[in-house]
Amino acid sequence: MVQQGRGARRPLWARVLWGGGEAAVTLGLVLLLFVAHQLWWTNRQARAAAERTVQALEEEWGASAPAPDSAPAPAPAPDSASDPDSAPAPTPASDPASDPDPASSSGSAARSSGPSVGGASDQAYAILRIPELGVRVPVAEGIRKSGVLDQGYVGHYPRTAQPGRAGNFALAGHRNTHGEPFRYINRLRRGDELRVETRSAVYTYVVDKLLERTSARDGGVLRDVPRSEVRKGYGYGAPGYYITLTTCTPEYTSKYRLVVWGTLRSMRPR
Repeated sequence: MVQQGRGARRPLWARVLWGGGEAAVTLGLVLLLFVAHQLWWTNRQARAAAERTVQALEEEWGASAPAPDSAPAPAPAPDSASDPDSAPAPTPASDPASDPDPASSSGSAARSSGPSVGGASDQAYAILRIPELGVRVPVAEGIRKSGVLDQGYVGHYPRTAQPGRAGNFALAGHRNTHGEPFRYINRLRRGDELRVETRSAVYTYVVDKLLERTSARDGGVLRDVPRSEVRKGYGYGAPGYYITLTTCTPEYTSKYRLVVWGTLRSMRPR
């Protein structure tokens, strides 16, 4: 006698439903692991690598620091309370010809009318510090994801000015994942400091403008005199010494760009 019951074969619809449920659970676990990798693991890896690079630069610069009697005199700080549409002029101590930084060959001689998409080198040559946010991150030439941004670095737009030079020192950084150094730059306010350290000098910029959202194709924000081509009235109207921070917005998307601008306040030799 054959007994039917618990051991009986399930109907086709039940097998299909069960298989679909298992597939959905598996897919959910895979997606969860992917999200954890993107939001946690890439941040952990990139931050650790960026911190090692910062420490290596500091050690290298400390070992090759000039003797005290050979260092140029510090540049006096311009008046930061001046009209924001006319940036302060640094002293001759920050003249490009006296700056031996390794990225100087890409300086301010050639300019881009829009965002550049690559760079010559992914080796860090400067450190950006944002005290208000507790950020210290290496700066490398180029804005490629592989080798620069995805390493937790901040990337320098190649055809914009170098630190302390006339024009616009423009940087890009991730807002989410891979170290996300620019995640909270929307919290910066006028008067907050942005310090850029190179082998030869420390440049202090001061935040004075914020563009909360503009098109990803708004090349005006990277010009020598940065001024939005999309959001009229945002930017500057006269030549000066500027810094630009750009990142994606809203968070976890790349639809628009968030822009923070500052002007050079002071320079001191290392």
